[in-house]
Amino acid sequence: MMAVACAHHILVKSEKLAQKLKEEIAKGADFGKVARKHSICPSGKKGGDLGEFRPGQMVKAFDNVVFKKEVLKVHGPVKTRFGYHLIKTIYRT
Repeated sequence: MMAVACAHHILVKSEKLAQKLKEEIAKGADFGKVARKHSICPSGKKGGDLGEFRPGQMVKAFDNVVFKKEVLKVHGPVKTRFGYHLIKTIYRT
């Protein structure tokens, strides 16, 4: 069976901002609220929710985090051609 994951992310232009937001979340800020306020991705309006996707549907650096790293932990900043992501995998099968 093919793996499926659900992830939320925050996309910003600078690594410095991504790191600052990660620290805010670590101190208790709500990931979804931070995404709605700061993310430049359209998913930001939904708290960063990207819904379900399979390996290969996202850029490689993003996929590596979602399908290989710890679930429910905020990872990043992860640099892609789109900018810097903070990624939280909600679940994967």
